[in-house]
Amino acid sequence: MGDTQSKNFIEVEIENDLKNNKNKEIVTRFPPEPNGYLHIGHAKSIIYNYQIAKKYNGKFHLRFDDTNPQKENEEYVKSIIDDVNWLGVDYNNEVLFASNYFDKMYEFAVLLIKKGLAYVCDLSADEIKKYRGDYNSIGKNSPYRDRSIEENLKLFEEMRNGKYENGEKTLRAKIDMSSPNLNMRDPVIYRIAKINHHNTKDKWCIYPMYDFAHPLEDAIEGISHSLCTLEFEDHRPFYDWVVKNCEFKYPPRQIEFAKLYLTNVITGKRYIKELVDKKIVDGWDDPRLVTISALKRRGYTPNSLKNFVELSGISKANSSCDYELLEYCIREDLKLKTKRMMAILDPIKLIIENYPTDKIEYLEIPYNVENESIGIHRFSFSNELYIEREDFQINPPNKYYRLYIGNEVRLMGAYYIKATRYEVDEFGNVKTVYAIFDENTKQDGRVIDRKVKGTIHFVDAKTAKSAEFRIFENLVDEEKGKINPDGTINYNKNSLTKKYGFIEKELADAKAFDSFQFIRTGYFNVDYKDSSKDNLVFNRIVDLKSSFKL
Repeated sequence: MGDTQSKNFIEVEIENDLKNNKNKEIVTRFPPEPNGYLHIGHAKSIIYNYQIAKKYNGKFHLRFDDTNPQKENEEYVKSIIDDVNWLGVDYNNEVLFASNYFDKMYEFAVLLIKKGLAYVCDLSADEIKKYRGDYNSIGKNSPYRDRSIEENLKLFEEMRNGKYENGEKTLRAKIDMSSPNLNMRDPVIYRIAKINHHNTKDKWCIYPMYDFAHPLEDAIEGISHSLCTLEFEDHRPFYDWVVKNCEFKYPPRQIEFAKLYLTNVITGKRYIKELVDKKIVDGWDDPRLVTISALKRRGYTPNSLKNFVELSGISKANSSCDYELLEYCIREDLKLKTKRMMAILDPIKLIIENYPTDKIEYLEIPYNVENESIGIHRFSFSNELYIEREDFQINPPNKYYRLYIGNEVRLMGAYYIKATRYEVDEFGNVKTVYAIFDENTKQDGRVIDRKVKGTIHFVDAKTAKSAEFRIFENLVDEEKGKINPDGTINYNKNSLTKKYGFIEKELADAKAFDSFQFIRTGYFNVDYKDSSKDNLVFNRIVDLKSSFKL
């Protein structure tokens, strides 16, 4: 986010405000509602708001917009704090809550009543909607709009004291029922909700509406720039109306940017909740989702998400971002950091008939040929190995350079071998391949008098440990439609494949969240939820290759 040429439209606006002395300090915030888990779109907002604060030596706030107790709970609060911490964002170890400002918000509502800018209304929710009109017709004034200030103050205090039931009365801003912006047609700013709040418990039975509370929270905290997504653009006039009429000397400024739309994923909380409730996925952190906790579980890194945010950019216009960009970012982040290890996901046995049956030797290759500072990989070799089923063919197609009867291949980091025969099981599937090796072809730096076209990897069967591997595909397909006509999710029933194979001995001590590149298979990490020392489970983060180009 450096030089002049790379400034986006938000940075240009912020620098103009600083130049014109509209702000002494840049203060940004991330204000989640604790009614679900955060997803990749929230990650963009968190990272970008934090980067803006850092760039201008300002401050960043983490504040919960907890004004709707019907949908909020402590589980979501904890998960959001965990996600923000994982992303490495500094919020000065102070978690803020809108509910801590409820007393001040009530006072501001009283101020608006006293100024003749708010009134208590007895219309029901359906009646308010009907009176509001639509884009083709102007609204109609509520019959309670002209109540006196004294009566409104009395009724609002009675609302606070619990005299009325849910839905019986609301407090509305008095603006303009003929405004072309529906959000300015006397919006509700307080409603009755006799429900326990996760933070304030039973202190309140009235709660501010989001559009009223949000600008007040920003103004109370001294937020300089409220950076939000485009769906709030039509709400900005009311945002400005609130902070102006509540008489803030230095009102915050709302600037909107395009929402992150990622192809082939589900981000809507309602839809994710449907998948969770129907047990189609394994909770909010299922690796097929793009909640932050799911991405973390799958093996994505904070750095990969930061790079993704930077590459996806900040725009004024909504557009789609290809999921493959996210995959590109994690590959780029892991390729120089991870050890390249051997794992066999779909195993068949390979027996080298002329290798001593009582011998195990240890061979060495670099862990990562692109970053040899990671160290040397030492692995065992014996006469019994596991290889991938796809690396042997009974009737090989043209240009198949792996193992088949009479063909010679290189065992990675070891010897040349030639297949001589095979055995099948009762279903006709290959279960064992027999081969001979050439002891003069050991891969220890010597020059070999002949070349082979194929190289395959293996795991020593005598020291191997069994493991489960989970392969993920897109949960939804953009081209087939994410949502069915009846409103349910059109999900891919084959989005998860479990395979049972073997890993080399060194991986037996792998711990939750450890990541590796499995040769020719992909990047994997240890699942924190289902893996144990006796039953290791690896999630494939991403495969090795992509056709995606920046």
